[in-house]
Amino acid sequence: MGQEADGVVPIGHEHLGRTTMDLGTNDPVSPPRRPPIRTLTFGIADVHPIAPEVFDQTAQLAKRMEQSCQDAGYEVQTLRLSTRPIFEDLTGDIVAYARALSTLLTDLGLPLCSVGPAPAADPRFPLERLDVLGDMLIEANVLTSGVQLATAEHGIRVDAALPAARIMRRLAMETKEGLGNFRFAALACVEPGGPFFPASYHTGPAAVTIGLQGAGIVAEALADVRAVDPPSITRHVRAALIEHATPIVGLAQRLAGELGVRFGGIDLSPAPAGDDSIAAAVEQCGHGPIGSPGSLSIAAALTEALRTTGLPTTGYTGLMLPVCEDKVLADRWADGHLSVHQLLCLSAVCGTGLDTVPLPGDTSPEQIAHILLDVASLAYRLRKPLSARLFPVPGARPGDRTSFSSPYLVNTTVRP
Repeated sequence: MGQEADGVVPIGHEHLGRTTMDLGTNDPVSPPRRPPIRTLTFGIADVHPIAPEVFDQTAQLAKRMEQSCQDAGYEVQTLRLSTRPIFEDLTGDIVAYARALSTLLTDLGLPLCSVGPAPAADPRFPLERLDVLGDMLIEANVLTSGVQLATAEHGIRVDAALPAARIMRRLAMETKEGLGNFRFAALACVEPGGPFFPASYHTGPAAVTIGLQGAGIVAEALADVRAVDPPSITRHVRAALIEHATPIVGLAQRLAGELGVRFGGIDLSPAPAGDDSIAAAVEQCGHGPIGSPGSLSIAAALTEALRTTGLPTTGYTGLMLPVCEDKVLADRWADGHLSVHQLLCLSAVCGTGLDTVPLPGDTSPEQIAHILLDVASLAYRLRKPLSARLFPVPGARPGDRTSFSSPYLVNTTVRP
């Protein structure tokens, strides 16, 4: 692909699953068990507007790595691209550029590309530019983006919360089933280089990162725990993560070297998917439904395990609790065991913030903005990355059942 400055894209990761094999060799890597790779995420170094040939070359690299992973026995669920924040590079017609980019990516068979968050925490960023972000995501349905509300450098931009909330309302009303919000998040203190969307964005030379679907690893580890005190939880889960992820990291490092890109690390956040539930894993510890007393200590113990493996990590590397991506979480939300504030409380010691949280369709932008400021305040106070991906459900009232048709979402009850 030429020089890194010419746009070699870093590779990202999300679900690791089949066996993997070195590029150019016939020697399979044989990990003890193989969790799915949720994503291989390739980070592109080039400044927007990025030439079509850069995307074409990156797509070829991504597909070569995917095939090598599959040949080695790992299931790779998605390939994703991540770029520099588009609003930092372009001031012209972003919507037309995004529309053309969406068409190009579809033709290349790449279903998702993050163009990074608007840097709204920077007081020099004009907030009126955020209106374009909603237009872009409505027009280009393979792109993801967000709004950075807080950074360690600038603090919290309080005035940016309401425009971000209005984007969420627009996406709810102007996209099918409101699922444009699947591709948008409000971020706080989120650094570049993570593989998981929609918070992912890239800076620096081309790289590849990996994200696991790791809920099953945690569940398997906790099934063997006799004493469910936090230190035992941490020890068992850490050992399981090292066992499963070390071969994946070694494979990714070798493949990245053969492809001529940097390996940017692995996000060990135990992402769930439907019945592959992180909430079910937490409940194995015997403290009752997630959200009950004791849940916070379990979340803290799991996060300690994720962050002390010694592996090269990136992104959140924390507990993920996406309400509408995890069957048990969706049930606990419907039953009233979980609320927005309980999820925020858990986020203080673990992962990603508020994710795929369904809200009544008439939730006002002001109410949404208050939630976003709570997330931003927690992130800034604790100096940790958090995000909010909220789903105002069109036409839904408290007590109504969602009817998402996406295979990636679990339906639940809308609550006040």
